[in-house]
Amino acid sequence: MKIKCQLIALVLGIVCSCCLAFGNEIDQQRQDFLLAEKMLVQGKESEFLRLSSQLTSYPLYPYLKYQWLKINLSQTDAIKNFLVAYKDTRYADTLRSLWLDYLADNQRWEEFVQFYQDANTLAQECQFYWANYKLGHQSQPLAEAMRLWLTGDNLPKECDNLMLLLQLSPLLTPELIWQRFELALKNNNKPLMNSLRYFFDAPSQITADLWLQIHKKPIIVLYEQFIVDSDLKATIFAYGLQRLVQSDIESAIMVWDSKKSQVYFNKQLVQQVERSFGLALAHARDDRAYDRLNKVPEPDADVREWKIRSALFALNWQRVNQALAELSNEEKQTPQWQYWRARALIEIGDVQQGQVLYQTLSNDRNYYGFIAADVVNKPYAFSDHPVNVLDNQLKVLAEHVDFKVVHEFIELKRDLDAKRQWWFAVNKLSKEQCKVAAKLAQQWQWDQVAIITLVKADYWDDLALRFPLQYSSQIQLNAYSVNLEPALVFGLIRQESMLDPKAMSASGARGLMQLMPETAKEIASQLNDPWQSVNSLLVPDINIRYGTFYFKQLLNEFNGHFALATAAYNAGPSRVNKWLATNRSLPTDVWVETIPFKETRKYVSSVLAYTIIYQQRLQGKALKMRELLPDMAQH
Repeated sequence: MKIKCQLIALVLGIVCSCCLAFGNEIDQQRQDFLLAEKMLVQGKESEFLRLSSQLTSYPLYPYLKYQWLKINLSQTDAIKNFLVAYKDTRYADTLRSLWLDYLADNQRWEEFVQFYQDANTLAQECQFYWANYKLGHQSQPLAEAMRLWLTGDNLPKECDNLMLLLQLSPLLTPELIWQRFELALKNNNKPLMNSLRYFFDAPSQITADLWLQIHKKPIIVLYEQFIVDSDLKATIFAYGLQRLVQSDIESAIMVWDSKKSQVYFNKQLVQQVERSFGLALAHARDDRAYDRLNKVPEPDADVREWKIRSALFALNWQRVNQALAELSNEEKQTPQWQYWRARALIEIGDVQQGQVLYQTLSNDRNYYGFIAADVVNKPYAFSDHPVNVLDNQLKVLAEHVDFKVVHEFIELKRDLDAKRQWWFAVNKLSKEQCKVAAKLAQQWQWDQVAIITLVKADYWDDLALRFPLQYSSQIQLNAYSVNLEPALVFGLIRQESMLDPKAMSASGARGLMQLMPETAKEIASQLNDPWQSVNSLLVPDINIRYGTFYFKQLLNEFNGHFALATAAYNAGPSRVNKWLATNRSLPTDVWVETIPFKETRKYVSSVLAYTIIYQQRLQGKALKMRELLPDMAQH
């Protein structure tokens, strides 16, 4: 027995020694990696090369080598070897792109064509076609130049040679110039408009100047001296009307209805104008919208959906039913339109069929399913089926070289590089492998990454993974302090940031609850908190405290109406008040469905559905969707 114990102790000692040695080795590699980077920045190339040569087994070695090669693009053989040896790394395409720019600058066209792959940039695409032209292949470059010509955006300077080639050829017709001129107008690209003007002859320049004037002052199309006497004038007239609809829709409709029968207005122009009129009226909640949308010759998805919303706003249930019948078969099967089909059937008297649809819809875990469940008095269907992943599957994935790189960036506290590498790695995986990756991200406490990775797996039924409970103590503390259900705050955070405390939007909103700095400053003042900096909003405790306080203010402003306060959190209280300024009382579900902004409609329905799900996750009181959608007449 004593010998056996000694053997076990010896084995454990060896294992511990190995683990310690490995730990010491990886720590040393990280230090050497950071030092090598420092040497490269300082221009100490020999020291960099010495250090990097000792790191060939380190996961970030390819990244280190890439950093050297990108500033040594003349090292042709080394770059070619890298593109072969490390073709599966994230850095191969980036290095290839830099090297292709170098080859183009040095007019090494044969190598450029040889190593070119589908470009990430329009500049390199143009360089590729120009390289082919220089190598004697003329037909394809000209054809591609015609395709690239048709844009309202400025082309990069790398396209200049290709565009000059097109301009000197007979392929550049006046029709192509007018097409690009119109695209530039629609993009409000003034420099491009002005440059294209010089491609026209004198009479065409006069017409182009007229179009430019109408772009700036669309009311010109109302003047009696504006005569539609050609296809081009009809196009200009229609363009002006679509601009005018933003400022004077009444005049635009009046003049269009008086002139649209003229022969110069083809089906495409009628489609464009009627569509813009119908949607503008629908977004303005004008009662004429439904009839106007009926005049669109070929209704697209937006037109079909806004016909339904226009009928809903008018509370004309017969029209709602008719518009629903015009949806595509695929559209009809969505929970959104299934709900309104059931609602319309009941309103027009077909209660039995409507109830059947509600019963079916109540099995869905979403906004419309939860409302339907309330109608038929059924418990909510949560359909929680966690992803079943074995420990060895997680281990195998974590040991894959791509994910070792992710882990190293995390250890080095380079979150941006870590996430870029993660998405590079995940994009190579199958849907089943993405499930494993989502669980790995969850294990690494990357909530937002885990949620998005599970979306890539096309799997929706792991509620713990999709609706994590991180920051629960802070959320509950702050919610209860202002008499709010914590589930509602969780719902807001889940929609705003997917629980990423460092989330930042293009508009400048920051943190878990995506607060704008100016709003946060006002809240800090009201709470008698010293304002620190915008970066303080990336601190979860501060962000949750301010965001919860702000939502409670909105809730008070809208008399405790959750849907209105939620809409105001997204679009601002002034817009919500504008949407409420109507001479009719709408059911709350209709009001939400007819919100003019698509983003806000989706936002409100998502936050309210997430609130119900989080209430179940928190095992709180049995909150009902009807409590979140109270009668609008009271508000």
